[in-house]
Amino acid sequence: MKVFDAKHIKNIALLGSHGCGKTTLAETMLFEAGLIPRRGRVEDKNTISDHHELEHERGSSVHSTLLHTEWRNYKINIIDTPGLDDLIGETMPALRVADTCVLLLNGHHGVEVGTDLVWEHMQRYTRPVILAVNQLDHPLADFDGTVAQAREHFGPAVTIMQYPLDQGEGFHRIIDLLKMTMYVFKDAGGKPEKQAIPEEEKERAEALHQELVEKAAENDESLMEHYFEKGELDEDEMRLGLKKGMMMRSCFPVFCMSATRNMGSGRLMGFIDNVAPSAMEMPPEPMDNGEVLQCSVDGPTVLFTFKTVIEPHAGHLSLFKVMSGSVSEGMELINDNTGCTERINQLFIVDGKERKHVNKLEAGDIGGTVKLKDTATGHTLHTPGHAIELKPIAFPPSRLRMVVKAQDQKQEEKLHAALVEVQKEDPTIVLSYDRETGQQIIGSQGELHLNLLKWKLAHHYKVDVQFSSPKVPYRETIRKAADAHYRHKKQSGGSGQFAEVHLKVEPWFEGMPEPEGHTVRGKDIHELSTGGVLAFYNCIVGGVIDNKFLPSILKGILEKMEKGPLTGSPARDIRVIVYDGKMHPVDSNDISFKIAGMMAFKDAFTNAAPQLMEPIQRIEVHVPSDLVGDVMTDLQARRSIVTGVDANDRHQTIQALVPLAELDRYSTTLRSLTQGRGTYTEHFHQYMPVTAELQNKLVLGNKEEELAV
Repeated sequence: MKVFDAKHIKNIALLGSHGCGKTTLAETMLFEAGLIPRRGRVEDKNTISDHHELEHERGSSVHSTLLHTEWRNYKINIIDTPGLDDLIGETMPALRVADTCVLLLNGHHGVEVGTDLVWEHMQRYTRPVILAVNQLDHPLADFDGTVAQAREHFGPAVTIMQYPLDQGEGFHRIIDLLKMTMYVFKDAGGKPEKQAIPEEEKERAEALHQELVEKAAENDESLMEHYFEKGELDEDEMRLGLKKGMMMRSCFPVFCMSATRNMGSGRLMGFIDNVAPSAMEMPPEPMDNGEVLQCSVDGPTVLFTFKTVIEPHAGHLSLFKVMSGSVSEGMELINDNTGCTERINQLFIVDGKERKHVNKLEAGDIGGTVKLKDTATGHTLHTPGHAIELKPIAFPPSRLRMVVKAQDQKQEEKLHAALVEVQKEDPTIVLSYDRETGQQIIGSQGELHLNLLKWKLAHHYKVDVQFSSPKVPYRETIRKAADAHYRHKKQSGGSGQFAEVHLKVEPWFEGMPEPEGHTVRGKDIHELSTGGVLAFYNCIVGGVIDNKFLPSILKGILEKMEKGPLTGSPARDIRVIVYDGKMHPVDSNDISFKIAGMMAFKDAFTNAAPQLMEPIQRIEVHVPSDLVGDVMTDLQARRSIVTGVDANDRHQTIQALVPLAELDRYSTTLRSLTQGRGTYTEHFHQYMPVTAELQNKLVLGNKEEELAV
């Protein structure tokens, strides 16, 4: 297979809302280039991109898919991405390695909710953007309305390169403002006939052409001077100006097409070839050490793995971009993330599920390899002797956390192993274990993401699972001081057990004065692993309890604090003063004082106005301005305290403090309230007391659970 040099390689990501035609466009681009003999259809389940069984079942893209096409001596690597926000874990790697983003807009729906969500993610990467208004053959297509919406949403950089004539069912003509010609397509699409612009369109075309010339000129001083001198730029000068504008993100060129009828894709590919920047022209890649890596064939070999594909019976396929140098079969590279040496045994160009063998790939190209033993998504591979680690992919945090269990308990180990594998393929699936609640937690991007995971576990790993809401990590504390004592006495022939402990418990806070009426002989401040503090004071006088037994008393108290008397939740922020007791010269031992300390603490805690505490999250909800009222009403029903509202363009950000218990499945509710346009982040803020009514309800519920067990 032909090896392309870096100047003739263009990398694009096809992005957009669900149903905007990304997969159909990718199929058309491959067909136009002659790489496939006929175009498949999503409805017929025979496209190169949507080849997965799950995609056939759903009738839409679930995974990002790597493809390539060749157009006029250029190679265009295409990453077709899914359009659903739950699958953003598939889109972010494409954004990370693409050099140009092609954002498809639906010609009859305009800028949709999904488009806005994708745009928000695109802002993390300063990539050039091309806008393609697709489906202009739809009866309700509205090009001008779509462009107006794009300018409202994306700003004045939106620049018309083409506009359609006869949009709707009769769509077959496009006016190109760069070449100032009209493309006329046959009903079957394909290569158009070039014709002069009709007289009745010349005035509009000239006006829009002039705007395009000015947009190209404003990005370069020499072009601007040339424009002022001549009043015009030639086609090559305009291409240069448009490329600079795209790289500066001051120009988002707009193209017209019907991917279904194969109209306009060839012109788009020609523009990508001639104008869209190559990897060599893009700004250098930042590294973790603060330095940068320039894309150059003469540099050290550096690969960045952006996706891992687990194929049944075939192992792991690692997709990578050559960030510098070149890679050949047989090379040994260092994984800078793990320090492990990896051998590149095979190299592929990947087109969906098909692999085409190559011997070499140069800087800027994208390919795949198999059987890397210790390399995961986001890792950097490089030639020995170079310490190079590129910045990882910025995956969004989990929006939905659920407990995951195998329906058959015998399959728990198999489930865990399967989840570890799935996590390699999809880093937005986050697996964790909550030691406090003893639950295995799965983090995802939403309900759909969980359902797709459930399908994969059942079909690929033969494990049926169930999801449930995780337990809320409550805490217990006290509101007043209380004394208690406990005598542990046990006699059963031979040496017995004896210990008596007198202690006092008090609410602890930073900077509190030393206890009155007691002589402090020692104190330990314990930072608890579950948060909060235990302040343990030794105020024993006269040696009534030997110092060697104090650690056992402390151990008993700590054990009881792990599962507090109210609901079994960890206790915190308590001062314990051990001031009296008794021991026996023969029967006293460590276990006796551990039990006595534990039971005395329990009795004192119960009499010290015990208080249940709940975790409070600080959340920021980002919503369109016209939906703030609905979101605020919902938050108030969740016992939240709104602390501020900030306006930003067409959106507002609501800051609020919300009990964690009230955020169960909040991401699903927020999406429903905002038609998918709302997003939120949350962080732990602090523990706060629950109301007496809620405390009684939770304590009663805990007792019922204990009785049921």
